[in-house]
Amino acid sequence: MLMSTVPPADSTGAPPVSPVRQQPAPSGNGSAPPAPGDLSPDQPSRIPAHRLRRLLPYVVGALACGLAIRAGVRWYQLKQSQLPAGIVSGNGRLEADEIDIDTKFSERVAELHVNEGDLVHAGQPLARMDTRDLDAERRTAQASLLQADSLIDEMRADMRQQQSQVDLAKAELDRYRALVQKDYDTREDLDQRQQSYDGAVAALGAMNAKIHESQHARDAARHVVELANVNVRDNVLVAPRDGRILYRIANLGEVLPAGGKVFTMLDATSVYMDIYLPTADAGRVRLGAEGRIVLDAYPQHPIPASVSFLASEAQFTPKAVETKDDRDKLMFRVKVRIDSTLLHSYEGAVRIGLPGVAYVRVDSTVAWPLQLRGRVAAKSPS
Repeated sequence: MLMSTVPPADSTGAPPVSPVRQQPAPSGNGSAPPAPGDLSPDQPSRIPAHRLRRLLPYVVGALACGLAIRAGVRWYQLKQSQLPAGIVSGNGRLEADEIDIDTKFSERVAELHVNEGDLVHAGQPLARMDTRDLDAERRTAQASLLQADSLIDEMRADMRQQQSQVDLAKAELDRYRALVQKDYDTREDLDQRQQSYDGAVAALGAMNAKIHESQHARDAARHVVELANVNVRDNVLVAPRDGRILYRIANLGEVLPAGGKVFTMLDATSVYMDIYLPTADAGRVRLGAEGRIVLDAYPQHPIPASVSFLASEAQFTPKAVETKDDRDKLMFRVKVRIDSTLLHSYEGAVRIGLPGVAYVRVDSTVAWPLQLRGRVAAKSPS
């Protein structure tokens, strides 16, 4: 008897559904993609092994190339950083002396001729203060001077008239003296003529003294005019040196007290870099020692410089300065200044705050390394 393989029907009469899952059709490359239910939402998709094998040579080549470039750069840096025993170096930033442009009197700002960042030259007007009150004082002093001149001219005319009186009295005195000698006149008339002559001479002397006094008063009035002119000129604020305007503190129309700051400028003729050296290196540095400054922005242009300052006492290294020594070690500050005559060619390229390295030659018999012998460019780098 044959047994039926059909499963019995349920109570509804429908045959039961088989639990076997239908397999997807194979793909063309022989691998079947996973069914949607086989991967959980949190499980990342994986790159097939054949793709990894295909990308492996490229990854290895890129890593090898990166390592080679890094090793080459490191080798070049180590080669460049090797200095002879007679040359020391330190990191720092380019700095310049700051000059405050202040007012002399308490005045109102009338004009501003420059702005922040402008390059200015010595003697260039930067601002002008309101000088109406000083102009009035100057006109008063000039009027007093003219009055003193007129008074002196008047007194000199009176003096010439008085001189004629003296001459007349002298002539009469001589004539009466001759008459008395010949007994043509009395001694009393001669005494009267002598008295008149002495009075005229005394009056002439008094007028001469007054003229000298008036001349001193005129000189004082002239000095007052000169002082008024100086005060008016001092209210035109000019640049004392060549440099660049760093800050503009005051605005147009502001009333500033005496000594009020209008601008802060950087002296373009006094540019330097402060570096910090340990005791062993700082002890060999001498004032005037030759140096080089290499800025990070212009590594191919070493700038000639010289040592202009050595700290007499050791100090802790500021946090803003990076050195190869430990920060808790006491260091000496050394100022390496660029020659002012050289700065005229580089005034447009000088940027205060640029980081770099300053090199100092402590042994004059040691030659500069090749990378520090570079000739300074004829034109400033831009």
